[in-house]
Amino acid sequence: MSHADSAAAKPAILNEVQPAELPRATLVEHGRSFSWITDKICGIIEGKTPGWWWVCFVLACFVATWTVAGIVYLVATGVGVWGHANPVNWAWDIVNFVFWIGIGHAGTLISAILCLLRQKWRTSINRAAEAMTIFAVVCAGIFPVFHVGRVWFAWYLFPIPNSNYIWQNFRSPLEWDVFAVSTYGTVSVLFWYVGLIPDLAILRDRFYKAGNKFRSFLYGFFAMGWRGANRHWSNYEMAYLVLAGISTPLVLSVHTIVSFDFAVSLLPGWHTTIFPPYFVAGAIFSGFGMVMTLMLPLRSIFKLEDLITQYHIDCMCKITLATGTIVGYAYGMEFFIAWYGSNPYEGFAFINRAFGHYAWAYWIMISCNVITPQFFWFKKIRDNTWFVWVLSIFVNVGMWFERFVIIVTSLARDFLPSSWGYYSPSIVEIFTFFGTFGVFSVLFLLFIRFLPIMPMAEIKSVTPQGDPHAGHGDH
Repeated sequence: MSHADSAAAKPAILNEVQPAELPRATLVEHGRSFSWITDKICGIIEGKTPGWWWVCFVLACFVATWTVAGIVYLVATGVGVWGHANPVNWAWDIVNFVFWIGIGHAGTLISAILCLLRQKWRTSINRAAEAMTIFAVVCAGIFPVFHVGRVWFAWYLFPIPNSNYIWQNFRSPLEWDVFAVSTYGTVSVLFWYVGLIPDLAILRDRFYKAGNKFRSFLYGFFAMGWRGANRHWSNYEMAYLVLAGISTPLVLSVHTIVSFDFAVSLLPGWHTTIFPPYFVAGAIFSGFGMVMTLMLPLRSIFKLEDLITQYHIDCMCKITLATGTIVGYAYGMEFFIAWYGSNPYEGFAFINRAFGHYAWAYWIMISCNVITPQFFWFKKIRDNTWFVWVLSIFVNVGMWFERFVIIVTSLARDFLPSSWGYYSPSIVEIFTFFGTFGVFSVLFLLFIRFLPIMPMAEIKSVTPQGDPHAGHGDH
């Protein structure tokens, strides 16, 4: 066949080739109607408070008092009640700060980046993930504030003119942290609140019809006069898009700046350029672990299987697998660069991590962060909700140990053997840290009791009846 004949035959051949059209995943199962979605989500708030909620709330309040008692004792006695001392002057306080900041990253990723990428599966989990972000930032802020010792002088962290002529060192990443985390928390609250406004208006109207004028007024006050008009929706969607655009660089910048606390130092084990992407991947990894830890029990308790489908769980498992693999690659690259750089101090730091006094913490970290996510390669495991939930807990444990290994092992064995030491946390540190889980749980329990845990309007938009082009062949 000549070249001309071949060119003429191509269109006919291409017309015969019909590319397979892959079916889109169903994001709301069993063809649920708009009214069913509204009744299901609002019913969690309107119904009688379940007994399990009171049990969990009382238990969470009790655990939260551990943090309150630890902080009161710290302020009254001095920061020396924490176990850190030379050479480990950063210990559980900074470990817990980095851990909690990382937990909040999944909420911003789901809300901002997946929103801009038009990933519709985010709609069932973004509200709870955003709330989780805010509560995690609250828990994270406790540790650096009280680590300064005299907490009543913490306002000097901000560039405010004062009579003591104290000015901040803007070349320090610790100062960058103040602005990064405060900005991150502010934008996260705005993003979360803007998304809540249409749902608060629905609750306002439902409580008004039910005759509960007080709750109707309360939800109406925060709904800011929302009526669902076209102009309201137009302004809402633009504001949401702008906030998503602002939040996207924050996802990358906040934990990058947190990593600079270590990467800009000269300490072996910290002084490495891989930290920024490695910390961001680890933050998303731990954040998705916490999202699954919280959402899978709620899915079962409130019978939300039609809204949080197996496809949602599958997507979260795949992101956890991807970010966990990145973290595992970073662990390997740290050892490679330590060997390739021929720096004896750097090489010793990593050998000491794996085989030194803290080897037990290192291998817990490797087991939880490298081995655990590899189970998500298998669809049978991703389909087993109980197994996924257990693995997500291992992810959270492993990421806490990662921060512990990075901070403590590098400080405990620095340049001079004469200054080496072994760090053990004090009882005050232990109770203060575990108490923050109580603080987080109290806030999250209040959230699921009084606010809609899913964005009703967004979920309705991903149903077949919410597609304006459905049935017209235009997808």
